Amino acid sequence: MTDHTPETTQLFLTASMPCPYLPGRQERKLFTHLTGRRAANLHHLLSENGFRRSQNLIYRPACEGCCACQSVRIVAGDFEPSRRFRRVLKANSDLSVTVRPTQVTSEQYELFRRYVESRHAGGGMTQMSFLDYEYMVEDTPVQSVLVEYRRGEDGPLVAVALTDVMQDGLSMVYSFYEPTLSHLSLGTFLILDHISQVKQAGLRYVYLGYWVKDSPKMAYKAQYQPLEVQRGPLGWVRLDPASCGA
Repeated sequence: MTDHTPETTQLFLTASMPCPYLPGRQERKLFTHLTGRRAANLHHLLSENGFRRSQNLIYRPACEGCCACQSVRIVAGDFEPSRRFRRVLKANSDLSVTVRPTQVTSEQYELFRRYVESRHAGGGMTQMSFLDYEYMVEDTPVQSVLVEYRRGEDGPLVAVALTDVMQDGLSMVYSFYEPTLSHLSLGTFLILDHISQVKQAGLRYVYLGYWVKDSPKMAYKAQYQPLEVQRGPLGWVRLDPASCGA
């Protein structure tokens, strides 16, 4: 089995393709494979440098002339919910939370299908079969979990988060929820619950992936202050709310 170390890791660059966040721009990604016994350590090291996991790949944007995608993480211990966030927590106080191994179920897949067909109509994810969903969830070389949210202890499944367990926190890889319950702000609740889990575990961060200030899809992440952004050689620095419209 291949057993990569930082010194032997090969990085690859994708071809240019249309950017999914900023119209008229092209994106390229720098990526490598996570394999072998040291996958978890490599995952942590590259995540510290702004990379993001997708199945057994880990990548970061490497777009020519553009640095709009900024890797961000919430400083959980210093987070205080705003009035709006407290309303979201109250509205979902009846949800039960269960952390499970990364083993897919038909109930999860049916919820996933409803979500992508409602929120991402016409996108590539709407074509994902059960097997594709299974690969997305179970093809992980690092410690990952599924966090399920139900209405009551034995009620219907209303939200799921695929989450990586990091040395210093949790990384939210992908989440989805019941689209007919949009008034409950379930996407926001999942992030708030992960902050709570990190605090309870005595860890530090919730990794949110990429923040793109000028993208309606990604700008919302700046609401979760204090937020740190990965700035290359400078490492992780606090993001000034005044600079991002939060």
